[in-house]
Amino acid sequence: MKFTFGLLIIACFSHQINAQSSSDKKPDLNLAFAKRSYTTTSINDLDPIKIDGIIDDDAWDAVEWTSDYVEWEPDNNTDPSQQTKMKIVYDSRNLYVAFRCYEPDPEKIIQRMGRRDDFPGDWIELNIDSYNDDRTAFSFTTSVSGVKGDEFISNNGNFDSSWNPIWYVKTNIDEEGWTAELRIPLSQLRFSNDKDQVWGIQSTRRYFSKEERSTWQPVPANPAGWVSSFGELRGLKNLEPQKQLEIQPYTVTKYKSYEQEAGNPYRDGNDEDLTVGLDAKIGITNDLTVDLTINPDFGQVDADPGAVTLDGFEIFFQERRPFFVENKSVFDYRFTDSQNNLFFSRRIGRSPQGQAFGPGVVYADSPVNTTILGAAKFSGKTENGWTIGVLESVTAKEYAGVINTNGEEDEVLVEPLTNYFVGRVQKDFNDRNSYVGTMFTATHRNIEDDLTFLHTQAFSGGLDFKHNWKDRTYYLEGHSVISHVRGSKEAILNTQNSIVHLFQRTDADHVEVDPNRTSLTGTGGRLEFGKGGGGNWRYRAGGKWISPELETNDIGFLRQADDIRQYAGVNRLFTRPTSWFRRANIGIEQSSVFDFEGNYNRMQYELRSSINYKNNWWSEFGAAHKPRIFVNSFLRGGPRWRFNEENYWFLFSGTDQRKKLSFRAGYVHAQAKQNAFGLRRYVVGTNYQPLNALNLSLELEYEQNPSKTQYITERSFNGAARYILGQIDQETLSATLRVNYSINPNLSIQYYGQPFIFKADYSNLNFVQDATARDINKRISWYGDDQIAFENNSYLIDENRDNIIDYSVSNPDFTFVQFRSNLVARWEYIPGSEIFFVWSQGVTGLGDVDNDFSAIVDNQLLRQRPQNTFLIKATYRFIL
Repeated sequence: MKFTFGLLIIACFSHQINAQSSSDKKPDLNLAFAKRSYTTTSINDLDPIKIDGIIDDDAWDAVEWTSDYVEWEPDNNTDPSQQTKMKIVYDSRNLYVAFRCYEPDPEKIIQRMGRRDDFPGDWIELNIDSYNDDRTAFSFTTSVSGVKGDEFISNNGNFDSSWNPIWYVKTNIDEEGWTAELRIPLSQLRFSNDKDQVWGIQSTRRYFSKEERSTWQPVPANPAGWVSSFGELRGLKNLEPQKQLEIQPYTVTKYKSYEQEAGNPYRDGNDEDLTVGLDAKIGITNDLTVDLTINPDFGQVDADPGAVTLDGFEIFFQERRPFFVENKSVFDYRFTDSQNNLFFSRRIGRSPQGQAFGPGVVYADSPVNTTILGAAKFSGKTENGWTIGVLESVTAKEYAGVINTNGEEDEVLVEPLTNYFVGRVQKDFNDRNSYVGTMFTATHRNIEDDLTFLHTQAFSGGLDFKHNWKDRTYYLEGHSVISHVRGSKEAILNTQNSIVHLFQRTDADHVEVDPNRTSLTGTGGRLEFGKGGGGNWRYRAGGKWISPELETNDIGFLRQADDIRQYAGVNRLFTRPTSWFRRANIGIEQSSVFDFEGNYNRMQYELRSSINYKNNWWSEFGAAHKPRIFVNSFLRGGPRWRFNEENYWFLFSGTDQRKKLSFRAGYVHAQAKQNAFGLRRYVVGTNYQPLNALNLSLELEYEQNPSKTQYITERSFNGAARYILGQIDQETLSATLRVNYSINPNLSIQYYGQPFIFKADYSNLNFVQDATARDINKRISWYGDDQIAFENNSYLIDENRDNIIDYSVSNPDFTFVQFRSNLVARWEYIPGSEIFFVWSQGVTGLGDVDNDFSAIVDNQLLRQRPQNTFLIKATYRFIL
């Protein structure tokens, strides 16, 4: 009933907006546009083109200009404010592209500077589908200031900016507007051996002053796919596929300083290190490339943002290391949602899992990360539609240095020698409208010493498919996975009892802990049907499941097993501008959750909408109603826990982000019945660009997350488990500052800094009485004053009031304080070769929960000596 009511809201909203603009005589936004074609020619017999941004070389006269760009956004299928022209020629080694972007008023040309892939100010873009497969393409963008952007496009519209080819561009401003010349080596593209080829192409221009996009090939406002809508490039004859061979050695000098710890030889105040390594890219064929790295260094990578979780689950952080980020789409296998994935590359080089401290150990020096001895990727896509990816990596044994009570120095193994393998294959068929694929991963560990708690072997595999029909308007897609892990009885017992699985749950009859098992096998997957193109309506419906025994965390990411979900949603898009907005959308979704015992755990209804106003301000709004919330993991192995019914909403809005000064603000509000828990999050941010070369951004976030029933620990009382909870006043404060100064497209200085404070102040301890009771007063019991006392930083509890302490609970109050910053100077002194100068600072510690935020900042941040790391990294790319 509520879902149907939501559909009525969308229908009424749609009717009202359409009524407002019904009198406008606009073209049909959903028509199919005729495919355009451009014919190029070879200039092998002519003098080479000089890339200087001035289109005056004789070789350009070999072809005609193509123009007639059509506005795509905001007013689809109309004439753009300013027209654009394009020329394309080629020789035996390069593709050359010229653009003429008309603008009679030079003051409207915005020449903002930025780092690679920033896309600042006015820009022009070329997309090349060199296999003409309607699914993959290479994107090259240049701003009027000469900043380059390059992306690999997969799955007919997923842009991946981690792809960094070598190519050349120059721009120039004259009385007619601005021009750009591009030289793209054919070695950076992938194409067939055919003597006469047809490529898909698209060009997009951003006209900054009106925030307008126009395209060479007209595109509907809501295309079912991006690459499949391209026009054609013809005239490519006798092209010879080029094999890449690039070798990039590097050297890193690192110096670290920190506060000396008296008596600890591992913390003497400073460390120095000098390392060398090698990256290489080898073209096995024109289609398939091997990427190699030996002793990789990721020292210039930004630090992870501050985060604390009280639910026991692992925090998901994005991959930032260049070797693993590049071409990551090939190995992407998200089988239920945006996080659960068969391959999570941060497992490779992870922090050691063994403990250095043990009986008799006084000091320990444990490595922060596991050393990656080497890694290789074999990946690419063939002309007949095969996408192939193979990744192999070996990480070293890692030892922690320890000193015992006798002053003797020793080593403790904290991570075994480990091999990781990932294989991925996909095949296009049905005229590129469908694909089917498979993936396989394997982890092998050489278990020694006290590391028997780790799996010796872990395998996972899956099959996926997607079928589009009726011009890609409708789709059916699915993923299935299976996993198998092996290890000692200890290792498998740990997996059964982990927060991901919780086989020990007291009220779960469908799972049980078996201490004699040495393996686990589980399955998971998703099936979804939907409408992804055509018209202004989008919808989807599907289901997904994760069996209790599925385990992928050796090389993948899995948050929680034993989960079955159903979902359905509908979305209405408004892409025809009106008198007060440019674009808008509104959608609703309903979902429900069960476990494999059949327990009905959750029901949720959600509404989301966004709007881009006529003046380019924007707003996002959402709300959710959660009438049923049961959580299997809340009591860490205890019975299912019922949360009170919850209502949730958020509102974010901001000014025109093109302006030199822009603002954004947001508020998130959640409240449960009986004030059982709540959430208040306040976000304020600003961007300021005082100069074309300088950009500053600051975001402040404050969050209050109170709850009457935060889990603390488990104790035993009268031979039964007693689950101890408490009222918590939880507060989080963070500030993120970014400063980007781009001296030119190849020389930039960037700063990132974030102080992060998390406070958890507990009071009013209570215990679980009836975990699934609707009324919170029946679900828990509060300790009376005659049952609980606080002494020596612990709660002493006499539950049966016999003047004998039944159990105690350590004071759970804590404050976590962290500051992280990176100052990076990057100079790409020749294309593909770089020098990095890095200064990183870090402070991590615990504060006093009774202090306010200003006192914590003063005592735990400003008065603490930070750890400083200075790093110089130099690379040189040899192109052979």
